[in-house]
Amino acid sequence: MFILSRISDLIRIPPDQFNKDARKAILFELNKKYSNKIIQNLGLVISVWDLIKVDDGLLKPGDGASFIKIEARVVVFRPFVGEVLTGWIEKCTSEGIQVKMEFFNEVFIPKNLLFEGSEYSINENAWIWNADDTKLYLDVNEKIRFRVEEEIFVNVKPTGPISIDGTPINNNDNDDENQEKENKPSYAILGSCQTDGMGVASWWD
Repeated sequence: MFILSRISDLIRIPPDQFNKDARKAILFELNKKYSNKIIQNLGLVISVWDLIKVDDGLLKPGDGASFIKIEARVVVFRPFVGEVLTGWIEKCTSEGIQVKMEFFNEVFIPKNLLFEGSEYSINENAWIWNADDTKLYLDVNEKIRFRVEEEIFVNVKPTGPISIDGTPINNNDNDDENQEKENKPSYAILGSCQTDGMGVASWWD
C-alpha cells in the first residue's frame, strides 16, 4: 500500500527559515510542498521520509531566499493491482459504491464489479447482494473490503480566475470536455467486490 519513492527538486528556503538548522528547514519546505499532494503517475505523497543529497545553496538576483537542489525519499500511497484494502462505504448510487479510507476518498466500485446478483435499492439507498436466498446489504458507513483493479491518473490543469459569485472568468461554452476533466480527481482507485472475503467485513467475521 505504501512505497518509498525518490524525488529531486530545487527547494526555495525563504529568509524566515535561515535561523533553523538547514536540514530541518529543507524538510519543512518539502513537507509543505509535497505532503498530501498527488504526484502524477506516482501517487499520494504522505510525508517526506529522509534526505539523500543536499547541494550548496544558490542565490537569485532580486530574491532574498536560498535555492537548494536536493534528492529525497517520500512515502507514497500507491496500492498495487490485486491488493485488498479496507474502507467505509461513503455513498451508494445506481452506478456503484463510493468508498472512503482514513486519508483517501477517491475509491469507486462500479456496479459491474460487485458480486453477481447484486442490485441497487433506491428506497434502502444501498446495494443488496442476493446470495443463496439471503439478502446481504452494503449500507452507507459499513466497513468494506475491496480489491484494487485499476489506478486512474488524470492530468488536472490549474483553475483560472473566478468571479465573486464563483463562476470561472473567460469560460468558453464549447469547453465542456475540459471542464468535465477538471472535475475528476487527479488520482483515483477502481475497486471490486466479487470474491469470498470481499464486501462488508462483518459478513465474514
